[in-house]
Amino acid sequence: MAHRWGLRGQSTLTLLMACLLALIPALLIGWQALDDVRHHFATRYAEQYTLLHMQRILAPVSRELALSRRFADSVVTREWLTAPDDAEKRDRFFREAEGFRDQFSGDAYFVIDHASGDYYYNGDDAEPSRGARYRLTTDDPQDAWYFDTMDSAASYNINVNVDAKLELAKVWFNVKVTEDGRPLGLAGGGLDLSRFLDDFLRDDTPGLTPMIVDPRGAIQAHPDRRRVALSSGAREALAGDAPRLQAMLDDAAQRARLGDAMLEARRRPGEVETLEVSLEGQPRLLAVGYIPELQWLLVSTLDLESAPVLDGRWLWPLVGGLALILAVLMAGAAYGIDHFILGPLRRLQLSARAIADGDYASRLPTDRGDEIGELSRAFAHMARQVERHTQELEDKVRHRTRALEATNAEMAAARRQIDASLEYASIIQRAILPSRQLQAHLADHHAVLWRPRDQVGGDFYVFRATEAGYLMGVIDCAGHGVPGSLMTMLARAIIDHAILKVGADDPAAILNETDRQNRETLHRESLPASIATNMDVGLVWVAHGAERLTFAGAKMSLYASDGERLEVQPGGKRALGQKRAMTYENHAVPLHRGWTYSLCSDGFLDQAGGEHGFGFGNSRFEAMLRRHATAPLPEQIAAFEAELDAYRGDHPQRDDITLLCFRFDAAPQARGPSVDAAAST
Repeated sequence: MAHRWGLRGQSTLTLLMACLLALIPALLIGWQALDDVRHHFATRYAEQYTLLHMQRILAPVSRELALSRRFADSVVTREWLTAPDDAEKRDRFFREAEGFRDQFSGDAYFVIDHASGDYYYNGDDAEPSRGARYRLTTDDPQDAWYFDTMDSAASYNINVNVDAKLELAKVWFNVKVTEDGRPLGLAGGGLDLSRFLDDFLRDDTPGLTPMIVDPRGAIQAHPDRRRVALSSGAREALAGDAPRLQAMLDDAAQRARLGDAMLEARRRPGEVETLEVSLEGQPRLLAVGYIPELQWLLVSTLDLESAPVLDGRWLWPLVGGLALILAVLMAGAAYGIDHFILGPLRRLQLSARAIADGDYASRLPTDRGDEIGELSRAFAHMARQVERHTQELEDKVRHRTRALEATNAEMAAARRQIDASLEYASIIQRAILPSRQLQAHLADHHAVLWRPRDQVGGDFYVFRATEAGYLMGVIDCAGHGVPGSLMTMLARAIIDHAILKVGADDPAAILNETDRQNRETLHRESLPASIATNMDVGLVWVAHGAERLTFAGAKMSLYASDGERLEVQPGGKRALGQKRAMTYENHAVPLHRGWTYSLCSDGFLDQAGGEHGFGFGNSRFEAMLRRHATAPLPEQIAAFEAELDAYRGDHPQRDDITLLCFRFDAAPQARGPSVDAAAST
């Protein structure tokens, strides 16, 4: 029969037999299944309702919380709370606060000065005010929420409260404002409580009541405002008389089950826990979901009697009958399909696994005359084709592998030659740096951070000691890597020749002469436009016993700081070798005893890092110089390098970096014999 009927006939005959057998028990099973379906639908209904309201609440409340945290973390807010009597900072704060006020959904913000206890509030009910509304004190019980919040370990909380002094009922977003671990106050915004309840909790769906509770069970929001536990968000221990969800349950066993459900919901955010309880004497189905971003639990109570889960007018005769008939039909069909179809297919599956393991010997039922037999014969043919193609591919892979191994060996040899050449070039480049001369003449009065981006780089520094004083400087040639290193060798030769020609005591003359020789040596008109030959240079001349130093720079500044003040002497606006030439001038700068003087290439300032990948920047660099100016020079360099690496994070080094620092605690005096032009090498 299997050969005459085929798979389709066999399936039809099996399904017909199953229908005949299922007619009698169908009615009996249906009545029992309907109750289970109703309970299942009610549970899913409560879960989906809870998940939907969690999302409706999360988006706007998360936005207000994020906006409140930005408001509290604003540099302007912290600066004003650090110095609340500073009129300029106060004016800047209130102007920025009005911008935040326009973004808050509640059109309101508040800020509290921790030092004075002054409470500032501006809402949509009055003209903006810059005066404190009132002052919080530890003696006033209504102000306890603030001091509890500041004493807590959390950086923020969301608190439902009625401010009796302002006569406002809001959902407050309280965010701490700190500076280096020191509390400065509290800031944030607020959503109108009535509007919050209308938008998210008051629902006309019959039989369903949503509410928001905190992890301790305190009711944060409820369609009935009398059930809200006001100010509970700031308490360490919930008062006994505050409304709690546990108090609405009838016995201790149900309260324990509720506690387990709340704990499980917190462990698995995004999922909903359900349980059946007696709530104030009425049977209810509770659905509990956790919103980790807000540390709130959304609890939906479902009255199975009044909720429109199933409509008995049509559901009993239609859904019950269809579901049971479908179940019986599927059971009968499953038996027939398993016996007539799935059994042979399982044998086909075993053969396919054998072929996957490399065994191509066909063990398929090719003698059948139905569709299974046809499929088996086609599969056997495919197995033979796969075996043939596999052997051909293996031969090709072996040939290609040998070719790739040979190519890889050639590339490895070439790479070793390149690495050896770069290492040799790096040794030569380091040899031209005047580190020994600096140590011999300045000793502890100098420190250098020299860090090329690649094995060789385009930055170097110079030092020249004469009987009259010292010349030192930093040179940043265009480019980095091998091109930059070639530029350093050329630039070093040009600068040495310029010093021999004009002397070491005139930095501006050295720059002008170097610029002239650079233009004569490198003819820009014969070079492609993409090739840069310019140099940023900063040179300092310090005469023995002098009270002033002479500085000249080309797109490089001289920084001086004593830890309290920072003085910046900018250099010329154009680099050496730029298309438009300029004449560089000397600048006489006071030589303060104990001050740290620094020259730095732009690789430090341009280094990308931080959260958004921005450059290190002048303001951050100058603050770093001021912060470490009084430390010993080697410690300063170590601190600078550590701050740069911390800011850079995972970003690669963008350019070569050179930083030269020097400091004189007494008037500079000559040390050792005078050094001629060759000493700098």
